Amino acid sequence: MINLRKRNDIRQRVHFRIRAKISGTAERPRLNVYRSLNHIYTQLIDDATGTTIVSASTISKKGEGKTAGGNVEAAKTVGKLIAERAQEKGIKKVVFDRGGYLYHGRIKALADAAREAGLEF
Repeated sequence: MINLRKRNDIRQRVHFRIRAKISGTAERPRLNVYRSLNHIYTQLIDDATGTTIVSASTISKKGEGKTAGGNVEAAKTVGKLIAERAQEKGIKKVVFDRGGYLYHGRIKALADAAREAGLEF
């Protein structure tokens, strides 16, 4: 059996290494991604002031059938949604923070959808 606690500890250590190298500014905020078993969450964060500029998640979509949970289709819609909300605030360029997760599956789908919707990273 896989020890999930140990797996999350490893992910958090990887995330700390990533965060030591990147940070977001007001002009180019950090696009942070967190995925759970059932949902995916994103935030645009200005690390200089420690504030969240915009956020989007599968919970905030009010359940749209099969795209309401933690699957690739849901990640694509959240990526599109975060890009639209960012552009409403006048943000075009971001720094992508994968949160210690592998760039694969839902994380990759979210990033690709955000790029297609107009975010640059």
